[in-house]
Amino acid sequence: MNTTPDLPRTPDPRPTHDKDAALVQAMFDRVAPRYDLANTIFSAGQDRHWRRVAAQAAAARPGQLALDVAGGTGALALDLADSGARVIALDFSWNMVATGARRARERGDGRVWWCNGDGTRLPLADASVDVVTIAFGLRNLPDTRAGLAEFARVTRPGGRLVVLEFSHPTWAPFRTLYTRYLVGAIPRLAKVVTSDPAAYRYLAESIQAWPDQAALADLIASAGWTGVQVANLSGGIVAVHRATRGE
Repeated sequence: MNTTPDLPRTPDPRPTHDKDAALVQAMFDRVAPRYDLANTIFSAGQDRHWRRVAAQAAAARPGQLALDVAGGTGALALDLADSGARVIALDFSWNMVATGARRARERGDGRVWWCNGDGTRLPLADASVDVVTIAFGLRNLPDTRAGLAEFARVTRPGGRLVVLEFSHPTWAPFRTLYTRYLVGAIPRLAKVVTSDPAAYRYLAESIQAWPDQAALADLIASAGWTGVQVANLSGGIVAVHRATRGE
């Protein structure tokens, strides 16, 4: 029987860059109850496919330990657990973690360990996990570089990183239409689907400000990861970055 790794008490998160971690945390606490539904609606159901691709890229094997940072309510963590890996879903929003844990408990699904923690200050030992994943959460960390370096710290040499994140459509005409959707349609839909439309205005703005595929690949490489590979999904709306922890 698998046993949970020792998770020490998480230190208080402190913002270290240009995002206010407390405000972002509070925002995700507010949207947690309908977060998964909103994602499915805004992505026309593609979010599930994107996460399956990320889980496949992670290539977690039975018995390995996978850490899903910014794991939300556990959508990607559960896909990772399908491989037989032991999985920790970590998120700095207590309500996200609580919602995911409650839903799993109601289903009788005990495959994931739930942890409320800061992605830039992980409560794990050096070189203690085989795989780190993060889906649609890297751009919300207060310091992207610090987060990527912290992921490298806790990953064993030869271990893998998979970043699933919104990116830049590769075809210019489509990119124009997509930008209009972000700034126009999403805020209007959010008024109907969610209780916090302002949160989704922030998310749309954060997507527009995020680096493109090549720039993110360079950022990952600069944080101690090697062999960075990029795959575009849905015309570049989303990209999967995969990398390996150096020896």
